[in-house]
Amino acid sequence: MEVTRIRALRGPNLWSHHTAIQSIVSCQPEERDIGKIPGFEERLRARFPEISPFQPTGHDDSINMVHVLELAALGLQAQAGCPVTFSCCTPTVDADVYQLVVEYSEEPVGRLAMDLAQALCQSALDDTPFDLADALTQLRDLDEDVRLGPSTGCIVDAAVARGIPFSRMTEGSMVRFGWGSKQRRIQAAEIDATSAIAEAIAQDKDLTKKLLAAAGVPVPAGREVSDAEDAWVAACEIGLPVVVKPKDGNQGKGVTVNITTKEHLTKAFAIASEFRDDILVERYMPGNDFRLLVVGDKLVAAARRDPPKVVGDGVHTITELVHQVNQDPRRGSGHSTSLTKIRFDDIAHACLANQGFTADAIPAKGQRVNLRNNANLSTGGSATDVTDDVHPEVAARAVAAAHMVGLDICGVDLVADSILRPIEEVGGGIVEVNAAPGLRMHLSPSFGKGRAVGEAIISSLFKNGQNGRIPIVAVTGTNGKTTTVRLISHLLAQKGLTVGMTNTDGVYVGGHTIDTGDCSGPKSAKSVLLHPDVDAAVLETARGGVLREGLAFDRCDVAVVTNVGSGDHLGLNYITTVQDLAVLKRVIVQNVSPTGVAVLNATDPTVAAMASKCRGSVTFFAVDKFHPIMATHRAQGQAVVYVENGHIVASKGEFQQTIPLAAIPITMGGLIPFQVENVMASVAAAWALDLDWDTIRAGLAGFSNDTHNAQGRFNFFQYRGATVIADYGHNPDAMVALVQAVQAMPAARRSVVISGAGDRRDQDIRQQTEILGDAFDEVILYEDQCQRGRQDGEVIALLRQGLAHAQRTTQTSEIKGEFLAIDTAMDKLVAGDLCLILVDQVEEALAHISAKVKKG
Repeated sequence: MEVTRIRALRGPNLWSHHTAIQSIVSCQPEERDIGKIPGFEERLRARFPEISPFQPTGHDDSINMVHVLELAALGLQAQAGCPVTFSCCTPTVDADVYQLVVEYSEEPVGRLAMDLAQALCQSALDDTPFDLADALTQLRDLDEDVRLGPSTGCIVDAAVARGIPFSRMTEGSMVRFGWGSKQRRIQAAEIDATSAIAEAIAQDKDLTKKLLAAAGVPVPAGREVSDAEDAWVAACEIGLPVVVKPKDGNQGKGVTVNITTKEHLTKAFAIASEFRDDILVERYMPGNDFRLLVVGDKLVAAARRDPPKVVGDGVHTITELVHQVNQDPRRGSGHSTSLTKIRFDDIAHACLANQGFTADAIPAKGQRVNLRNNANLSTGGSATDVTDDVHPEVAARAVAAAHMVGLDICGVDLVADSILRPIEEVGGGIVEVNAAPGLRMHLSPSFGKGRAVGEAIISSLFKNGQNGRIPIVAVTGTNGKTTTVRLISHLLAQKGLTVGMTNTDGVYVGGHTIDTGDCSGPKSAKSVLLHPDVDAAVLETARGGVLREGLAFDRCDVAVVTNVGSGDHLGLNYITTVQDLAVLKRVIVQNVSPTGVAVLNATDPTVAAMASKCRGSVTFFAVDKFHPIMATHRAQGQAVVYVENGHIVASKGEFQQTIPLAAIPITMGGLIPFQVENVMASVAAAWALDLDWDTIRAGLAGFSNDTHNAQGRFNFFQYRGATVIADYGHNPDAMVALVQAVQAMPAARRSVVISGAGDRRDQDIRQQTEILGDAFDEVILYEDQCQRGRQDGEVIALLRQGLAHAQRTTQTSEIKGEFLAIDTAMDKLVAGDLCLILVDQVEEALAHISAKVKKG
């Protein structure tokens, strides 16, 4: 068995809506049926007893090794605690070669699971050891390293529940919610609206205290000190006991409380100095340690934090008791679990000494022994939810503290005997205000109920039911995609929206080019969706990107499928039939929002059949309103777009709007059939997005066949009284559409300039000139530098073969170089001629033609 290719499908894809690892796997002939490998299944199950059954109950089919690999990769992730359930294994046209797809929740974990699954299968084949425990530990450790922590994770979970899309911006905790101009960003429990100044204030504990005191919020007395001697002077001024802590620390690092002697203070100063140079000495406030979580203008959760401790049983030493407590599965070494293991370090030993204990002491049964004086969860403390106990005035003071500092999400640390009464009544005070507070204690407290703090944060980011989404239109098909994308974008721009657009020419935002080249894949789509200026996205969605990586979005508002050609890209990446191609292209239809619309070509049976896969509604388009699918859809009161009496008609039930083809320049009054189809698809998409019809009419009237609006798509030039048309058509279906269009145009003599894309099948290259040979008097074949894997002369030879039985072509020539071929054809033109130039280097070729036309 050999894995020859591994890809990460990071969005909805050909196989599922899940993120997944997709592999090409080949197996040896003897691995087609593992039942014929003596003892293999027994050895495999001995190594991994939890692997799923190889087939449903009651079946007795032969099982190949790739299917075993599939179940192993999925099962290892599941046993490691990853929430994965989907996998599939499908044969290809190559014997003993399969496409294997296994869901992942974290990409590095999915890749590692695939490697470990191969090792597991190989060990069962070779009867060599396989350490399952170590494999699962590797997966768990990696999963903990790469997945979001509980604070960020709960916010993401709340966003997902609201239907808000998210993406990680870094390997850490910086996350983006929403698309385009509607997006928001967080880093852990800190949001993009929080200023750097507010965060800096929160880090400066001395400044924070001054601001809070100015607002009338009770705070402990204290000041910054320069050295240990100055610290003792400050302690005497304030009055013992005191607290020593770094000026801008966090998570309780370097904090020592309840200091009563100079010796203790000197040690505390040294500990604090290990973390920061600037040290504070404050009055020690006895009482309970409370964390109050403020989001916006509300207190949303509160917890009492208790220091890490053990309770004596009269039998075990303190060391042994700590070990027992740390066995609690809720305690981990980082922040991924609800509790953290108690640290038995120098600080713990010093704390024990202050209580008269050593690590080997055996406390009496029921005796509580603290391991630290501070109650931070990150050092092993525990939390009890007290949200329902907070007095309204205490809550108001916490909100005031957060607002005084300027934090949108704030952890307020309060020390008081109780929160059932106002702070002043119980002699308490706010000792710290924290930016990006940890949320673990509120999500999964040691005691009490968890609070929906993630939901509170998301509600502060997206108010009034907002979901952070912008309109997304995905367009696919064999021909017409780019023109349709450009026209829909043009219509949306008429509404005043900043439109992000991707197509085979580039990436555009607000009409400005931000990238060039073939940008019809998911990476380009993501660059549009993540651009902060984009109000709406129109994305050409090519087959290659969907195969390589899946869609860039979780769902779209409108999916447009123009057509599915019979010979474009077949034979590549195991897409060998038109039906295979249709299944791939319908991925965008399957991922239409339930409130969205699929716009489908009713005259293309493979496209029309996609309607049954759409979760939203369907708008069909076709020139003939009496086409059976159109007639049925109309009769059911559903949306259709068609042509009648020289008008584009949009109809649904009693509703109807008409636009004269004479007012749509790109169709030349309806003379160019394929442009009429592109317009119908675009009108249907704009209608689905609720654009008003005056805007649609104005947009159509302002969109013509020039190189600005539709570069490389039936661009017209006049040269010496002849008509020159440049187009990027590059498959048999495009040739048929182009021939149909030019035949409607008068011409004394017709010529065509053509090359072929080398990554198509031989028959598809030949068929292009078979079609053109019956419609043009002269065919000029050219070959340029990029042959896409073909040898020099190979494409020309195939094109020449297609002309062997041409009914009209009487003259052919073969040219090396695209621009020379263009010059050769245009130099022959006289008034009344028509020349179709099928360009390859679109932008450069159009510029060359324009320059030649300008010279005359």
